[in-house]
Amino acid sequence: QVQLVESGGGLAQPGGPLRLSCVASGITLDDYVIGWLRQFPGKEREGVSCLRYRDRWTYFAEYVDSVKGRVTISGDNTKNTVYLQMNTLKPEDTAVYFCAAVPKAVVGRDCPLRPSQFDSWGQGTQVTVSS
Repeated sequence: QVQLVESGGGLAQPGGPLRLSCVASGITLDDYVIGWLRQFPGKEREGVSCLRYRDRWTYFAEYVDSVKGRVTISGDNTKNTVYLQMNTLKPEDTAVYFCAAVPKAVVGRDCPLRPSQFDSWGQGTQVTVSS
């Protein structure tokens, strides 16, 4: 059974950093693609970034244009954890952030960013950017 647990959300200052963590259990990161997605109030979920391991130690990532240069996704497969480092936060980054997973076998070579492409979800963590 796949379980994803996010942490690290909270109140952050505009311009400041925040790091989210997603601890996965029941899967290995080698076999799954992990994504970070977010949901603004009253809106549908949207993709932020995804991470896909090429082999045991290296991975590649994709980002939506709105966060490129401000957000870095990273993985530590010794801890089965994926991180989302967000810098230069803006009030418009305020959202609930979700970690999601899908088997590589399902998405082929893709590193998906659409919510519909993921089949396991964490409970989400609230990020509020405000002074």
